[in-house]
Amino acid sequence: MKKSVTKNYLYNLIYQILILIFPLITTPYVSRILGAEGIGVYSYTLSIVTYFTLFGSLGIAIYAQREIAYVQDNKEKRSIVFWEVMLLRTITLTISLLIYIFTFAFTGKYSFYYRVLIFEILSSMVDISAFFQGMEEFKKIIKRNLIVKIISIGSIFIFVRKTSDIWVYILIYTLSNFLGNISLWVYLPKYIEKVNFKKLKFKKHLKATMGLFIPQIAIQIYTILDKTMIGTIVSDKAEVGYYEQAQKIVKMIMTVVTSLGTVMLPRIANDFSNGRKKQIKKKILLSFNLVYFLAIPLTFGLIAVAKDLIPWFLGENFKKSIYVTYMISPIIIIIGLSNVIGVQYLLPTKKQKQYTISVVCGAITNLVFNFIFIPRLFSIGAAIGTIIAEMVVTCIQIYYIRKEYKIKDIIFMSIKYFIASLIMLMIILIINRFALNYLSVVIRMIADVAVGIIVYTIILIIFKDDFIKKVYNRVLKIKYK
Repeated sequence: MKKSVTKNYLYNLIYQILILIFPLITTPYVSRILGAEGIGVYSYTLSIVTYFTLFGSLGIAIYAQREIAYVQDNKEKRSIVFWEVMLLRTITLTISLLIYIFTFAFTGKYSFYYRVLIFEILSSMVDISAFFQGMEEFKKIIKRNLIVKIISIGSIFIFVRKTSDIWVYILIYTLSNFLGNISLWVYLPKYIEKVNFKKLKFKKHLKATMGLFIPQIAIQIYTILDKTMIGTIVSDKAEVGYYEQAQKIVKMIMTVVTSLGTVMLPRIANDFSNGRKKQIKKKILLSFNLVYFLAIPLTFGLIAVAKDLIPWFLGENFKKSIYVTYMISPIIIIIGLSNVIGVQYLLPTKKQKQYTISVVCGAITNLVFNFIFIPRLFSIGAAIGTIIAEMVVTCIQIYYIRKEYKIKDIIFMSIKYFIASLIMLMIILIINRFALNYLSVVIRMIADVAVGIIVYTIILIIFKDDFIKKVYNRVLKIKYK
């Protein structure tokens, strides 16, 4: 029986929020205890270990999710695929771990932090969430994370007490990921059967995973390398902290938009393996509509409240993050679109060559503009480089789907949402200036969000937007079911 896309979207949305909620709930506290420099050191060292996790993983996670989705209805086949891919990943991550230990764990200024971060690579080694994503069993992933994350959040407030507790913060972060990933193995026996390990042919997956490894490297260049470059080029590690915290807030909001991609990849992969082309096109168009419906108002809304949100949430020392947030917030829309085209369409339909070209071009663009802007504008320069890179990725992907989809129709679909969001932003700014200026920051932000939702909804109703009608009908159906 096919799983509900709506339920799986909500489950995955909760899952992605849980992943981000660990640092975000504790961010106001940790930002004040560790300071911008402490956050910068944490972000910089984590960016280094991320490269080793990336190289060890070889793009296997996305590959495994897709391959499991192809055979999700056949227990024998999915068992073989799981163990073959898992064996390959264990070997490659072990090699990466050994290189990491000998390179960073015992030399350099931050060697102690790098030793603590060994758990991050071990966490990836035991991560089998891609299997359950391929099976479209997102509820299982939620259960295993919830308790671990709650314990982790409590541990932060209990054990991180002073500036020198950076290593404690890193340890709690990495251990929570490791324990969360280990706990998912409890559910595994229900979904797979015993296989003859001597007959496993893990090498056959190497070429295919390498095909996805290249775009994964490219993606990391413009998601992780910017932090590494700020930390290397700029002597003040606080600049990494400003960028890290602004990006963290943007990514939290972006999760609402991109969570659908993880859900749709296995569904469309399964449709593709069964030749259901019409269903694929219908789902992709619906995804475009959902991205516009959510991403555009979220972007404008973040711009509206950033001036109040950043100092209140992160502390007065992070005021520069306001300007970084202004600059980087459009990636909510841009990445939302590339998520639909790349993750939901190109990858599950085996058009990974086009996907690879787009993200490689984005990575090169990001690298070039980082070298141009970071030395001059520091964290804001990194934000500019990221925006330009993401635009390049999305534009190239749009070019590749021009024959399957009418690009004009897709672009025209966004106009009403841009108009509604722009009016929403103007009204919020006017109200803040003349009516809410003397209220407390918290009350003002709550009022901004409430006014924004009401204004946006009313304008879409005036425009007779079909999508909001569908949302309204779905809510009524759930309410009276």
